[in-house]
This record gives sequence, structure tokens and C-alpha cells, in this order.
Amino acid sequence: MSHVDLASLSLEGLSIGDSLGATFGEGVATADAVAEFEAGILPTPPWQWTDDTHMALAVVEVLIGHGEINQDVLAERFAERYADEPFRGYGEGAAWLLQQLSGGEHWRELADQVFHGGSYGNGAAMRAAPIGGFFAGDPKSAAEEARKSAVITHAHPEGQAGAIAVAVAASIAAGQMPPSGSRLIDEILPLVPESETREGIRLAAEIPPDQLGTAVNKLGAGWNVSAQDTVPLCLWCAAHHLNDFEAAIWQTLGAGGDRDTTCAIVGGIVAPAVGAVPDAWVAAREPFPDDFEI
Repeated sequence: MSHVDLASLSLEGLSIGDSLGATFGEGVATADAVAEFEAGILPTPPWQWTDDTHMALAVVEVLIGHGEINQDVLAERFAERYADEPFRGYGEGAAWLLQQLSGGEHWRELADQVFHGGSYGNGAAMRAAPIGGFFAGDPKSAAEEARKSAVITHAHPEGQAGAIAVAVAASIAAGQMPPSGSRLIDEILPLVPESETREGIRLAAEIPPDQLGTAVNKLGAGWNVSAQDTVPLCLWCAAHHLNDFEAAIWQTLGAGGDRDTTCAIVGGIVAPAVGAVPDAWVAAREPFPDDFEI
């Protein structure tokens, strides 16, 4: 596959994970929903995607149009998409920033004002996997482009570390004969800056693949909506299911927490590794906007 195909496939996986995760939500599921989930029954379509996919669309547009992350163009595209559909579930900090950008402010003057020092949320990580797909087999480039994409909205080092880790994971996973399990995590670590996020990823490499409860307890599941309590679990789920997209998403759903974001991250990493996503899941997902073209 070409780098464009792999980025597009990562976007498909991301959007499916996002929209499916959003149907389950972040709260406690009903008994009927749990029973259907355990039986592998999919929710009634259409599955509506959130800001995770909305921002990832802009990332892919800029990658295809420029061959790299052009930060000013990406910031402009983020703002344009937000102005078109601000109801997609944007967090408070992101909404404020994008409103300012829509009004003509420049991102370089604003990013570190979000949460008084920059956001360390999981928003930069949630949209980063297609960067890894685009730079498949070149994790160093994926890391640098992910950092560039993150800093527009996430001036805090933790937010950037989360995006870097996800893009590197997707780049390695989309490459030729990628390692899996703890070996994949070990290859990600050298490119992730020192941070709480990196320490969580290091810990993830030590947790056996059948210990979901332990992984959630030690790594988090996005309840704090931060990079450091979201990305390590996502990499753990993805690393142990690189050959099975459906199993990766089901396990991530089972972890609870910020399901739309965790499933978006995992789906974006695993899809290019598998090479396809289920047709029925694509059909169940809400279509992309009419103005999105590859």
C-alpha cells in the first residue's frame, strides 16, 4: 500500500473506533448493552463520530496536500472544521482555542494559554495515528510530524508525548513485518520524550496480554482525559492485537473509560497493520463529510 492508502486506512480504523466507542459512552452501560457487547452484537447504526475523527480528517487532508504537517494550514483546517460542526464533542479547552483561531488569532500565541501552560489532554494523541500510517516504516519522521501536529493545540509536553507515541506505534505497525506485544512497545519507547506518558508505556510492556483488569488499574483508561492516563493502555491493547482489528476494539471497549478516544487510538494503529477494516463496521459508521476527499 502507498503512504496515502495507509494513512487513509488508519483514518478508517480511527473513525470506526471513535464512532463505536461513542455509542457505548463513558458511563456504566446498561445490563442489556453489556449482554449484547459480550455476545459481539454491534449497536444499531449509524454510529456517529466525534471530534476525534473530525480533527483527524484535517490531519489527513494536510498530510496528503503537503506531504508533511504544515502547522499553519493544519491550524486553519482545524478551525474551519470546528466552525462547520462545533457540536462534535470538543472539550472546553479545544473549543476555546478553535473559536479564537476562527476569529483570526494565531495558534502560536494561544496554545500555551489553554489550561495555563498548555493542554496535556489526550486530544493530540487521538488524531495522530494516520501520521504513522503516512510515514509507515519511518517512525522518526512520524514522531517529528506528530509533535508538530500536537503543539498547535497541546503546548504541554505530556500532550505532545502522547501524540508522538501513537504516531510511532502506527508507523511501526504499518511497516513490514512489525513486532507485536511487548516487543512493539519496546520499539516505541526510545522515540517518546521523558514524561509520565513514557513511564506508563514502559509499564505497559510488563503487563501480560490477558490481564485487562490489571492494565486498566495500572495504566488508566482515559478517565482523566489526559495523555498519560490514556495512551499507555491504548498501546497495550493495540500491541497485543495487531493481527485482529475486531478483537482489538472489543478489548478496548471492555476497558471502559474514555471509549471513543481509546478506541479511536487503537483502531488507528491496528487498521494499517491488519490491512483492512470490516466492511460492515464501515457501513455502520456515519459517512465522512461531503467536502472530505482523498
